Amino acid sequence: MSAPAGIISDLRARLDTKAALTRLVLLHSAVTCLSLIEVATFQLSIDFNPRRLWIAVLVAAGFSVVSLLFASARFCFGYFVGFYFYTMILGFLWIDVFSDYNYPRPLAGVSAALALLLCLMPMLFIRAPLRQFVILSNARFEHLLAFILLVSIATIAVASTYNFRLVSIARIYDYRDTLEFPGPLRYLIGWVSSTLLPFVFACYWLLGHRWRAGLTLVLLLLFYPITLTKFAFFTPAWLIALVVLSRFLEARASVIASIFVPMLIGLLVIWLTEASLGSIPGRYFDIVNIRMMATASGALELYNDFFASHPLTWFCQISVLKPLIHCPYDEPLAVVMQNTYDFGNVNASLFATEGIASVGPWLAPLTALAAGLVLALGNRTSAGLPPRFVLMSSGVLPHVLLNVPLSVAMLTHGTAILFLLWYVMPRTLFEEKP
Repeated sequence: MSAPAGIISDLRARLDTKAALTRLVLLHSAVTCLSLIEVATFQLSIDFNPRRLWIAVLVAAGFSVVSLLFASARFCFGYFVGFYFYTMILGFLWIDVFSDYNYPRPLAGVSAALALLLCLMPMLFIRAPLRQFVILSNARFEHLLAFILLVSIATIAVASTYNFRLVSIARIYDYRDTLEFPGPLRYLIGWVSSTLLPFVFACYWLLGHRWRAGLTLVLLLLFYPITLTKFAFFTPAWLIALVVLSRFLEARASVIASIFVPMLIGLLVIWLTEASLGSIPGRYFDIVNIRMMATASGALELYNDFFASHPLTWFCQISVLKPLIHCPYDEPLAVVMQNTYDFGNVNASLFATEGIASVGPWLAPLTALAAGLVLALGNRTSAGLPPRFVLMSSGVLPHVLLNVPLSVAMLTHGTAILFLLWYVMPRTLFEEKP
């Protein structure tokens, strides 16, 4: 073994111990709370009151005990998603202390904490592999990868006839509300950009097909002028970051570092430069610390406030159920939130939609438990695959699940398809070409 390889191997081993992970997750919890203090200086919707700081510190410190689960549990798909959920709920509990909205804040906080715990239990600890009744050979699986590339290219070609604009990120909102795609094409865009191409990228990268892996990144970037979303613009860079992190760190440490490091950089940039959001450092803080994490936490606050005084949906917002049951809302919940709070479309996670909006804070923990059981299928279908591959191939989905309901993530963004691909994969695929 060469000296650099030995150093990397030693570093990976040292950072994957229970003691190292414990320090890392607790430090991450502190950075999350410090970041929200800075977020409050830019977003007036978060009212940071120093007189309530001691309450927020006690709440965050007590809840951070949950993070110790991530120092003990083994890596799996649920570990990846669950750590992002933990960060979001921690952020909400911090915001909840300072909220000026008129909803029962203690009930909302307890409900969110319990919902996360019940969601994490199956996601972290149900890992028994499903018996594979269908297993593709290595050759047929590589043919499947080529077919996915062809489908992706065709999807991009057809979608670009509906919209293809090369505009800066600052101007995407001038055009995005006018975008319209046919239903089948909209599903294909979601499947290809969120699931299929990241999956193909991970396969080709770990098989050593670097040029093909690079092609998938180019195809992913082409979704930006089509969809005009920051998500599409940053996906290739995000996947490259996961490649780098997983090269130097084991899977568990990579998951924690994938949020901790970007948030810490954003916090240090703001502290050292005192920049405005219009500056380059400020834009980084806005994209990472505000948009990526604080916005997902803040959405829970808005949903708690709105549904404290409005009818619950009882899942009528799910498109397949809406024709079958009466729904008090004609528009999607994100639009309802926009019309009420004027913060733009407020998309939100399963904790807000299938939880608070559908059944209210008393029953929300039960829907979170059900969601955890659904997501635990990812653990079972990916059992036996290399942890680094599971991390890279699912790299986009934690961000998806922070911002959309579980039903949308499973169907529109193709999470169910990823589970199926993991299930039929030959477990010997990466043994032939390490």
